[in-house]
Amino acid sequence: MSFRPMRRSRQQLSQAEAEDILCRGQTGILAVHGDDGYPYAVPLNYVYRDGRIYFHCAQAGHKFDAIARDGKVCFCVIDRDEVVPDQFATYYKSVVAFGRARLLEGDEAARAVYDLGFKYNPVPDKVRAEVEKDMARVACFEIAIDHLTGKQAKGLLQ
Repeated sequence: MSFRPMRRSRQQLSQAEAEDILCRGQTGILAVHGDDGYPYAVPLNYVYRDGRIYFHCAQAGHKFDAIARDGKVCFCVIDRDEVVPDQFATYYKSVVAFGRARLLEGDEAARAVYDLGFKYNPVPDKVRAEVEKDMARVACFEIAIDHLTGKQAKGLLQ
């Protein structure tokens, strides 16, 4: 598949800047092909590692079913979102990733769930206890990125 080039290419971030936003981000929006052809977008916590995005969810539900039906997804992270009223503008930086999600199993899933835990909770003993308690009920997915772009507001250009 060929992805569209960014229309305002002057505002495009480098790949390194886009990946840095994925590393720093706390919440992303996952968009999937939902029920009856409607898009379904949901905010979630994630971790970015080795060029891939990882997240977890329940083993049943809208998100899980949509990915099982069609693994093509879109994922967005907003890094900066500052409204500048006197300029009728927003100073923003964001990234959009298109990719394919797949369900992880075994050691792959456990590693991703631990990485998620350590990202959001710096106390290793608490992370281990939570993972051990809930791992059997969690589904963990990996998004292999096919296309990643980052963009910033014109007002942030140097």
